[in-house]
Amino acid sequence: MTLTEALRDLQPLDDPLHVVVGVGEIACGREPQVLITQALGSCIGIALWDPRLKIAGMAHVMLPAAPGTDFKGARHRFADLAVPDLVERMIDQGAGPRRIVAKLAGGASMFRGESGIDTIGERNEAAVRNQLERAGVPVVAADTGGSHARTIGLAPGTGILTVRSYVYGIHEI
Repeated sequence: MTLTEALRDLQPLDDPLHVVVGVGEIACGREPQVLITQALGSCIGIALWDPRLKIAGMAHVMLPAAPGTDFKGARHRFADLAVPDLVERMIDQGAGPRRIVAKLAGGASMFRGESGIDTIGERNEAAVRNQLERAGVPVVAADTGGSHARTIGLAPGTGILTVRSYVYGIHEI
């Protein structure tokens, strides 16, 4: 089953080569694995890729920043903790720090009209971009904003990020 077929049919859990990244999780993989995260509303899906070694990494970030420096909970829910950890994990697996590129998806405005919550998608994206810039990782493509949820899949062999939404169907960035 191809990545596009898996996202179209929403059956990625049936294939052991599909690494499903849950909310507040990070993961890395290599071909023939595929990294997938679902239900990106205001959350941001971060897809990192080293084109030379074909190593990929993914995070599903929920909030811009952890509540304090001594936070010990699910740290990868927060952009300020997840992004540096994901970059470090990629480097630990052999990725070249200067070769890693990023693609982003999500950051939608899912809670229109609810004070403070309606901009969480934008704030998540800004925090992720800030952390990537600090790590020296360029963002080469993004499918963010709007008011619709997305599911994404990253193929380490090609670096293609497949984005699925009920509004716009399936496309690649």
